[in-house]
Amino acid sequence: MLSTKHFRRATLPFAAASVILAGVLWACASTGTAKPAPGAAPAPVASAAAVAPAGAPGSEAPAKTQDWLKISRGTALTGANAVQLAIADNNAVGQYVTAADRALYRFGNDTADPSKSNCAGDCAVTWPPLVARRGQAVYAGGIDPQLVGFVERADGACQITIAGWPVYYFAKDRKAGDLLGQGIGGIWHAVTPTGGKAGVN
Repeated sequence: MLSTKHFRRATLPFAAASVILAGVLWACASTGTAKPAPGAAPAPVASAAAVAPAGAPGSEAPAKTQDWLKISRGTALTGANAVQLAIADNNAVGQYVTAADRALYRFGNDTADPSKSNCAGDCAVTWPPLVARRGQAVYAGGIDPQLVGFVERADGACQITIAGWPVYYFAKDRKAGDLLGQGIGGIWHAVTPTGGKAGVN
């Protein structure tokens, strides 16, 4: 019979391995499941009727695959679990990209090549990143799927990118057509379908 001392020794390697495995499972490229950042507000749900999961009956073959994420053209089947990107138009700024009917923005302090988000902590509370989780796909309505992808954030989340630029919601936008984040600080702009700054020539 194992003593308490032997039992503790036997379980330590298992516990250490469990911690390592948990770290791997949180990684974006491995599973697409994101661990929420401490104190961060939950990001808005992408859409209740957004996208067909990859391989669902009647769904078209993806136009692009990045790691586990499948990116297709157009509009998905109703009631599916995924991210639907679409284009909206505004008289002042022109075309911009939306998800869940809310504007998406790019941050001037991020980089597109390589893709990197520099908005975390309090910044990510005000500007929640648009993320995809394992089991979701992305549909790009009116946007070239080849320009859509993701980058792994420091917290392990898979943040959607357009032309390499990580994209975000603005917490004060509440409804379709709101563009309250446009031009804030001269570094936040609604993102165009090609990854540009809406309203900036």
